[in-house]
Amino acid sequence: MRIGLTYDLKEAVPLDPSGPEDALEEYDYAKTVELLSAAISAAGHSVVRLGGGKEFLENILREKTDFVFNIAEGRGSYRSREAQVPSVLEMLNIPYSGSDPQCLAVCLDKPLTKKIVALAGVHVPQELVIADAKELKNTPLKAFPYPAIVKPAWEGSSKGVRLTSVARNAGEAADLLAKMLEDYHQPAMIEEFIAGDEVTVGIIGNNPPEVLGMMRILPRKKYRHFVYSLEVKRDWRNTVEYECPAKLDREVLEKIRWSSLSAFKALGCRDFARMDFRINAQGNAYFLEINPLPGLGDYSDLVIMAQRLGWTYNRLISAVLDAALGRYASCPRG
Repeated sequence: MRIGLTYDLKEAVPLDPSGPEDALEEYDYAKTVELLSAAISAAGHSVVRLGGGKEFLENILREKTDFVFNIAEGRGSYRSREAQVPSVLEMLNIPYSGSDPQCLAVCLDKPLTKKIVALAGVHVPQELVIADAKELKNTPLKAFPYPAIVKPAWEGSSKGVRLTSVARNAGEAADLLAKMLEDYHQPAMIEEFIAGDEVTVGIIGNNPPEVLGMMRILPRKKYRHFVYSLEVKRDWRNTVEYECPAKLDREVLEKIRWSSLSAFKALGCRDFARMDFRINAQGNAYFLEINPLPGLGDYSDLVIMAQRLGWTYNRLISAVLDAALGRYASCPRG
């Protein structure tokens, strides 16, 4: 098959000097495109690099592709940006990997995602969403449970999430929220901080989807309130240990598994996803967020998880590709 590859490279998007320094964090390195291209080729397909943004639009109209493997994050700061490329592909009736535009648009909106997941019976932390500076001024933050963590409402790749994002009281929360609103030009959320282990879960497949693995993130030094933050992820080899499979009680693992599959299904995810949980003192799994378009670089959690479980990179990509191709009767798998 002739498979198109969509992506957004960090070097393809200019960094606004007036914006936050992590603005391009979700975009990929050229090395990731090379790895993906090699893995798809190893599965017996030819690869057409389509890129992202306007380049993607020009290439998808010019190039003949049987299928598209999509990792494009979309352009701009819109909460629906991850839906941009799949929407075009659907309009052109071109089959593609991963979740559809509706799922991708919903999942980038953290508060909306948590509402849907909670309706499926999954535990979620308490939260407040602040739309702008005026609403912040009129919101009684003293009644919120502390400690709490402050995040942008429509971001992925841990953008805006730092070790310093935990507020111990209403005054600190107000300062963090004001800074978040100013830097990211979108709603900010304050969320109950769940003290306990952080576990990330990978899921692959459809009908039924299956849990690839559960990986516990263990900080190498003690923190009063550990956050699996941007600076931690950037220096993960020195800051954390990844325990995969996660060495937790069987009952806790089953709760995480049930919560993961329930969230995947409730949100309408397809082919693969990765999601984050915190485990409280009672062993309950609290859903934090989901990435239905998880990173596939060699530094990405899903890839690290697969490798800790004995998978090669090519096997992981083939599993995702097979799951996606299996949804289209007209697409051969080899």
